[in-house]
Amino acid sequence: MTLAVRPEELTTFDPYLQLPGVVYTDELYLKVEHLNTAGSVKMKAARYLISDAEKKHGDLSGRLIIESSSGNLGIALAMICAARNYKFRCVVDPNSNVAAIAEMQAYGAEIHRVCDRDENGGYLGTRLAAIDQIIATDSTAIWLNQYQNPSNPIAHMALTGPELAAAFHHIDYLFIGVGTGGTIRGVVDYLSRLGTATTVVAVDTVGSVTFGDDPAPRYIPGLGTSRRPGHVQGLDVDNIELVDELAAVVECRRLAREHGLLAGGSTGSVMAAIRRYDSGFKKHDVVVGISPDSGQRYLNTIFDDCWVATTFGAVVPSVSATPTRNELQP
Repeated sequence: MTLAVRPEELTTFDPYLQLPGVVYTDELYLKVEHLNTAGSVKMKAARYLISDAEKKHGDLSGRLIIESSSGNLGIALAMICAARNYKFRCVVDPNSNVAAIAEMQAYGAEIHRVCDRDENGGYLGTRLAAIDQIIATDSTAIWLNQYQNPSNPIAHMALTGPELAAAFHHIDYLFIGVGTGGTIRGVVDYLSRLGTATTVVAVDTVGSVTFGDDPAPRYIPGLGTSRRPGHVQGLDVDNIELVDELAAVVECRRLAREHGLLAGGSTGSVMAAIRRYDSGFKKHDVVVGISPDSGQRYLNTIFDDCWVATTFGAVVPSVSATPTRNELQP
């Protein structure tokens, strides 16, 4: 029997789904991170961020905990704060997942919405400006700051990295999506300490400025930023793959219909990047991708034909193809 005092303790982070027949090697695995009470890999960072705030500030009752999130971290923080009777406010934007916002509110979180895009066409700069204003006017406010707080990558150096090392004797290729950079930074730091020869591929979205790409509007939360996060400063990876959001949509649908796994947009991007590498894989290479969250919160976006047509001006082709933007029908 698994007995927990708080819901955040009900976590399962070590399941892997093998996907034979997708690429040349049959040793392709997705690390499925959504089988916990918060439904995403962000539960790890949330636990460490809250613990860090408690160590720095003591009892957080009577304080306002604030964070910017497009969905998953906000849910995890809202759950933890509800169990501790902490007050939590999440700053969101028009790209934030509607289902995620509703879930945060169910836990009692306050929602602060911003609507204006920042200078790079995203919303992160606007969200951070809103946090600055809240902190300036509310002396009880504590910003966890997932974008700069070392507790974010430390969570993955302590948890995700060792989980990967325990599951596989050796990983030839590791594909990790990059949002705040916490996951990939923590895992890379852990693998560096082990001295492994794993090829690490950072997966980002076209239009994200994280790795120096030209800024452009993005519509699927999870990967990418309009302001470079501190965790990627000095990050040493072997390659960077930028994936078009429409390619991510197609891969999410392929996973659902061909493998029975309902996964979010970040996983779709990771799968698209893995397919690009197919010609370079050897028969017995071990390839692992991190799947951060479920697709249940994306049923009205990624899996909705009307949303895709309205958002991208395109019709998603058959899942039997892996198109680029130019191959999609306008």
